[in-house]
Amino acid sequence: MVRFLVSLLLGAAVTFGLFVFMAYLIGGGAKRNEAPPPTPVIDIVTSPPESDVQQRRRTPPPPPPPPSRPPQTPDSTPDTSDAGGLNMDLGFDVNVGGADTGLAGPGSFMNQDGDATPIVRIEPRYPQEAARGGIEGWVQLSFTIDEAGNVTDVEILDSQPRRVFDREARRALLRWKYKPKVIDGKPVRQEGMTVQLDFNLQEN
Repeated sequence: MVRFLVSLLLGAAVTFGLFVFMAYLIGGGAKRNEAPPPTPVIDIVTSPPESDVQQRRRTPPPPPPPPSRPPQTPDSTPDTSDAGGLNMDLGFDVNVGGADTGLAGPGSFMNQDGDATPIVRIEPRYPQEAARGGIEGWVQLSFTIDEAGNVTDVEILDSQPRRVFDREARRALLRWKYKPKVIDGKPVRQEGMTVQLDFNLQEN
């Protein structure tokens, strides 16, 4: 009986001691009366991130300069020289003369009835090879004046020297223009006309 009471008291004492110890642990022990450490304050500041993209301002292009006035071209007179060739001032002239066959009228043209008259006369181009070689000469040609006053059927009758000036003389004569012969108010065709073109070097 005595043992039972002793064990009961001992068990109650141990249990009470355990409860006291557990309460001590839960209460923080000896440091429970100390003030807690200060809580650090964290400031969160939000700012917009800097943009690496630079804004470009579009500036309008400068206005174009006003167009300059075109240069004034001087008035030019029509040239009756041979437009098909290269007319250069080589220091010589080409003379248009007639063979000694009774040619009459301006430019020594042979005109059977004396009615056809020249309107446009193109001077032949002096061949450069002949000019460099100092060659002079002449060409006799026959031709026809049609009803419109154009020169057709040009043929070489004679030339000196041969075949040096023939081409240029024939090309120039084909560009001549005549006032045709008129019979009874109508222009007529004239055949068998002749002319001589002289090629002479004349120093300026």
